[in-house]
This record gives sequence, C-alpha cells and structure tokens, in this order.
Amino acid sequence: MNVQTRNEPFSLQRRKAGGGTAPLSHWGFQNETDALTDVLLGDPAYLRHMATSSLSRKHLRENPCNIQIAQAQHKELKAAYESFGVTVHTVPPEPELAMQVYTRDSSVMTPYGAVITAMSQPWRRGENYAAIRHYESLGIPVYDMVTAGTFEGGDFNVIEEGVLLIGCGGARSNEEGSRQVASWFEQEGWEVRLAFIDEYYVHIDLMVVPVAPKLTAVCLACTEPGIVSWLKNKGHEIIDVPFEDTMALGCNFMSLGGDRIIAPTSSQKLIGQLKARGFDVAEVETAEISKTGGGIHCMAQALRRAP
Repeated sequence: MNVQTRNEPFSLQRRKAGGGTAPLSHWGFQNETDALTDVLLGDPAYLRHMATSSLSRKHLRENPCNIQIAQAQHKELKAAYESFGVTVHTVPPEPELAMQVYTRDSSVMTPYGAVITAMSQPWRRGENYAAIRHYESLGIPVYDMVTAGTFEGGDFNVIEEGVLLIGCGGARSNEEGSRQVASWFEQEGWEVRLAFIDEYYVHIDLMVVPVAPKLTAVCLACTEPGIVSWLKNKGHEIIDVPFEDTMALGCNFMSLGGDRIIAPTSSQKLIGQLKARGFDVAEVETAEISKTGGGIHCMAQALRRAP
C-alpha cells in the first residue's frame, strides 16, 4: 500500500547548513525502537543473485538463491509487518535494479527527512534515483545527499534519540562518506560514534541492532570492544548473538517498538532470549533471500515511528 501524505514541501536538500534543521511534522522518527507505523520495502519482482559481498559471492558460487522461494519469503515478510498493523509502502520495481529489495542501502530515514546515499557498486546506483522519485511521491523531503564518498544506509544506526553509530568498512561505506554524514548530525547536536569495521561484515547493522530502549543485540565475537563498552556506559543491556548466527544474518532483525520484533527463523538463540523477556516475535524464514546479500533489517526502511 502506498499512501500519499504531504505535510512537508518536497525538497532535494532540506538540511540547514551548520545545523538547526527542524524535524519533520509527520514522517521520520527520533528512535529506532519507537512504534513503527510506516515502513518502506522493495519488490523482489526482478531480484537476481549477484555478488554484492563476500558472503553473497560464496552463496553464488556454492548454492545460488532460488529466486521463486526468495520471492515467497519476501511476501511472508511483508505479511508479518501488516499483521502488526504497519503500513507497508513499496518502491516500484525496475528491471535494471536487481537488488532494489534492500531498501536500507539506497537511502536512510532521519527525523529531518531522507538521506540519499552513495552506493559503492556502480550497477546499484540507479536505486538512489528510484528512492528520490518514491520519496517525492510520498511527500517526504530529502535531508541531503551523500557527495563526499560512498555511504550506504546499513551503516546508519540510531542507537537512541540523538545518538548515532556510523559504520565504515571501506568497501561499501568509505571513510569520506561516513565522515560527511557524521558531520551533518554532529552539527544537529547529535552524539556520533564512528565504527571502523572489517569490510567482510559489510555494514554495522550486521552486528549491532537496537531492540528496545537501552537494549541492543550485538555480536560480541565480531564487534569492537570499545563499541560494546560505549553502549554499556550508556546503560544498554547487551543480548549477545553468536557469531555463526550473525554470519547467517541472525542479528539483522527489525524492531517494531512496543516489544514487537520481526526476526529470521534461523536466529533461535536471539529469539529465545527475546521471548524470555516478553517480546512478541514474528519469525520469518529468510534463508533463501538472504543468500543475495542481506537480512530483515537490510530489507526495511522505517519511514515513520510514533513516540
């Protein structure tokens, strides 16, 4: 479902130089763990298995994705959001954009509007243009566009209100792009921490994803100890996701707020810990579609969360 709500004039650069940009009145969010009302998904109609990372390349070499099964899994993922009452907006598919299903790569939503990223792989850059067109159709202005280097949305991690963890693995988000985005939010008064990760891990949301206020899932085996200490010093309880599960995108889930989570079926240790804490967890099988390079968090862009 696509619903047009125009509470803000569309702009390709809403960011106020030096900071002081006003938050949007309808779209956006302050915290990635607030109640999700609207989400942006892709459409896997033209999905192809391509080498986007070392993990997807390994699957492509040894056991390529069954596209029909992957498309069915994405349909179940969409149904999970709808079962929780979340309005699903879908970017119109384009035959040339094989990886468009990963809507977190080409843009990222903020309290001030959408950031249009700069994709590292040339054959994916058309996704950025498709994202701009779709944001205009929804009446969501663009905060700004990354111009200093490469940066992808999986490296934009709102840990809590006004606190941002930005990943930089070099291959997909490079230091120039990551620092440009960091500088924008520092000017807005946010606390920003850069996480320099090995490019094997692709994006920071492979290993660190907020669950609920002061509760964060982290793969302790591959996350820099300084990042873990930083989170703990902010009062965050850590749920450790095993390395093997993390490499299968088991830490790449979506918090819907209100103690509701959509998680991959394979991540049973995480799911068990969440259920023990009283969370309502929708388990979705994503093993086939994830062979193409991403998980549940990668396939979703939160457009609006209600505090």
